[in-house]
Amino acid sequence: MKGLTVSAAAAAPFSSSSQWSDRSPLNFSQASFPSLSTCHTFRLTTSLSTDVDWPRSILSSDDSTAHTHRASSISAPVHETGWLYPLLQDIGINDKETALLLEKHPALNFTPFQSVKLRIMSLRSIGVDGLALSRLIMKLPDLLTADEVDSLVTFVANNLMGEIQSTQLEKLLASTEPRFLAGFDRKVKLLLHHGVPREKLAYVLNTVSLSKALCLRSYEEIDSTFTYLKPYGGADIIVKCPLILNYEFGTQLLPRINFWKDLSGGDVDATGAMFRKLPAILKYSLDHGQDHVRCLRSTAGLTDSEIFKLFLIYPNTISASRERKLVPRIEFLQECGLDTNGIFKFLTRAPLFLGLADVNVLCKLTVLVKLGYKYRTKEFAMAMASATRTSCDNLQKVIGLFLSYGLLYEEILVMSKKHPQILQYSYSSLDKKLEYLIEDMGREVRELLSFPAFLGYKLDDRIKSRYEEKKETRGEGMSINKLLTVSAESFSGRSVRGGKV
Repeated sequence: MKGLTVSAAAAAPFSSSSQWSDRSPLNFSQASFPSLSTCHTFRLTTSLSTDVDWPRSILSSDDSTAHTHRASSISAPVHETGWLYPLLQDIGINDKETALLLEKHPALNFTPFQSVKLRIMSLRSIGVDGLALSRLIMKLPDLLTADEVDSLVTFVANNLMGEIQSTQLEKLLASTEPRFLAGFDRKVKLLLHHGVPREKLAYVLNTVSLSKALCLRSYEEIDSTFTYLKPYGGADIIVKCPLILNYEFGTQLLPRINFWKDLSGGDVDATGAMFRKLPAILKYSLDHGQDHVRCLRSTAGLTDSEIFKLFLIYPNTISASRERKLVPRIEFLQECGLDTNGIFKFLTRAPLFLGLADVNVLCKLTVLVKLGYKYRTKEFAMAMASATRTSCDNLQKVIGLFLSYGLLYEEILVMSKKHPQILQYSYSSLDKKLEYLIEDMGREVRELLSFPAFLGYKLDDRIKSRYEEKKETRGEGMSINKLLTVSAESFSGRSVRGGKV
């Protein structure tokens, strides 16, 4: 601050010593900022400034450049000494706003200047500065006088300096009464105690609402939340989705956890596996989850165990709109001739079908119809299951690749009915296998019509290795079906005996 300097004793808590940078593991007992009750032990040094009109009463005629006052001499109301006005003006609060501040918050009239200055310095030291600081003080003048602010600032400065975003601290101070800041350090330590990795702590603290997740919650409630979550993944699911901590345990989290556990038939391990796969499922309200389950029961005829298995495989089903996606797409499967059992098998094989964008589904339906599939048939549904597992772009490239090798639409249709997975294979992978089949093995592309599963085997680990091993003894005309379909044990045994493949 222009025109103001703090003596060495007063500035000690703000030095850049190792106690500020020692943050791993957390160091809770190093530097501390002076509280209002102890600030009288410091000495304040002021310097003349050309742009601050300091009252003559506080300057000694014996020293025109600096004067040292003990706190006892400034314990009078600060607005009477005139010190507060230039101090707050330095952070963007004008005289009119300062007068209003003193009127609305009389405690400032009896707060020593030095303690106010040190409080402002401490807030600045952790990144709360500029317009944000002036707005905070105008909104919550208690920030300049409440002792609880000291403990928060000291903890952040000593252990989390540069880790918690300044915007997070600003939101915390703006939304939380100072009395709720007490114990912030203990609650953060509790997160570490329950398994949040030190290297992930900053991410968690910067993601949650610090006010909701920590300050407005009791230590015991936070402890109970982690203890209850432990069998389901505990800290792991918190690290993946910290926003879970924003929800009240008894009225929000607990009913949601129990709902999914009951749907699983009481299987805690399976429920935990689902939470670990998508912790954000706990962000959805109990009503939302219940409505989705009722929809799948009534529309698809699925049982609770089948519904839970679907969510276990693809928990993002929870985000699919019931009206725009779940109901119309299940009805589409029914129109294709699938019964309840068929729908369940389809959804467990291609659960993404329920979540794809309408334009994505329409694109794939169009490609399949063009390929020759009859609309609203079981074969059409099975082809759609495979197409669901790839992108529209890849699907079109795969069909274009087959056409480029001389296959007709009708032949591609035959292959895909025998082995629907060819529609979902990677274009680049298929290109390499087709090239090897024709160029290196000397085979015709139409051999795939009788054995399209060839395209599903790994090129290097299965196709190349077996072909290279057998071509010297069996020749190039060997059956690619027998070459690839026998088990590794059988293949190795035949190779040793020199038997036929």
